[in-house]
Amino acid sequence: MRKVELTEIEKKIIASLQGNIPITQRPYLEISEKLGIDEEIYLSTLKSLCDRGIIRRFGATIRHQKSGFSANAMGAWQVDENRIDEVGRKMASFREVTHCYRRNPAEGWPYNLYTMIHGADEEACREIARKMSEKAQVKTYTLLFSQKELKKTSMKYFDKEGNGITCQVTNK
Repeated sequence: MRKVELTEIEKKIIASLQGNIPITQRPYLEISEKLGIDEEIYLSTLKSLCDRGIIRRFGATIRHQKSGFSANAMGAWQVDENRIDEVGRKMASFREVTHCYRRNPAEGWPYNLYTMIHGADEEACREIARKMSEKAQVKTYTLLFSQKELKKTSMKYFDKEGNGITCQVTNK
């Protein structure tokens, strides 16, 4: 992993994107004004962060319960490794799928592709998974339905002043 030195303004811009982005005609103007910088400088710095691979993507957290989806299921799929990209693209093409990841299988758990499927109810999720299975020609899968949301937050890398936030991970 390479170490990247960020300027103070770059840190503040990253921090400004960690929360909700205003839903306005010009959200970056509003954010840049709060930071006390010109919108053009904000946007050119943001573009530089993207071009350099420091920011790789922008994402949105969807509160699926508030958007008409009352059920979701993590689909765990057993896919031949030589088909993982092809199958991943097919499954990700479903509008009801918000996440699609390849992960290593574990002992006693042969699944290596995961999708988050959203539907009106559990039966709708099952039907979507059936269609996905058919389209991708993957027969071995299981669905894990969410029972309760315990935490849903975005990563925080810097506070609003641009100071790094330290995380400590302990394995016991």
